[in-house]
Amino acid sequence: MDESKQKIALFIDADNAPAGKFEDVLSEVAKYGVVTIRKAYGNWKKASLKGWEDLLHEYAIQPVQQYDLSKGKNASDIALVIDAMDVMYTKDIDVMCFVSSDCDFTPMVTRALAEGKVVLGFGERKTPSPFVNACSKFLFLDQGPAKNDAEETITKNIKSDTKLISLLRQAIEATEEDDGWAALGPVGSHISNKTSFDTRNYGYRNLSSLIKAIDLFELKRGPGNSYLVRDVRKKKTA
Repeated sequence: MDESKQKIALFIDADNAPAGKFEDVLSEVAKYGVVTIRKAYGNWKKASLKGWEDLLHEYAIQPVQQYDLSKGKNASDIALVIDAMDVMYTKDIDVMCFVSSDCDFTPMVTRALAEGKVVLGFGERKTPSPFVNACSKFLFLDQGPAKNDAEETITKNIKSDTKLISLLRQAIEATEEDDGWAALGPVGSHISNKTSFDTRNYGYRNLSSLIKAIDLFELKRGPGNSYLVRDVRKKKTA
């Protein structure tokens, strides 16, 4: 299917998501198609939701009122999941998008993926990791601005992130040629098929910029000006 024509359902946990980042969410979601369903859940009598309330009319978001019926229970989360399940089975939707930082919607995401849906997630870094990892793509809304090649600074010691390095090495090994070099495109695709990884969550615009910042890998231009990448350990054993 032409991705520009994909239909998207957007569900917002307004109690647990920053209103100030909603334009970033829409900009990212627009890459996948057209948002045909927009719903935001929360207790709209709370002053804390004023930021979201100001966006309702501007972006044609349908507010769903949920009262705080009991302490420690989030009725908004339950209502959001029920509506999402209903939409998944009764509407012509290709992509499901969830905006939340506190709730673990992993079972919902897993079910949507099993039904062949693309699932996008947005939230702050406090978002439960099972929810983050279950999504097709997850973008942190409290990330710093992405750097271009001339401005790159490592925002954290990514070389010490063993999970990230392992992910990159596995993807390169799975797509490399006999000489150890792998085309960057297939490497990125392999990673996307396994996890919700997004280079912007590490402060880099794209995979080539991220890899350039790590001296554990070699990067060079290949056919058609595309990038090739190789684990430096392969260079030593070649």
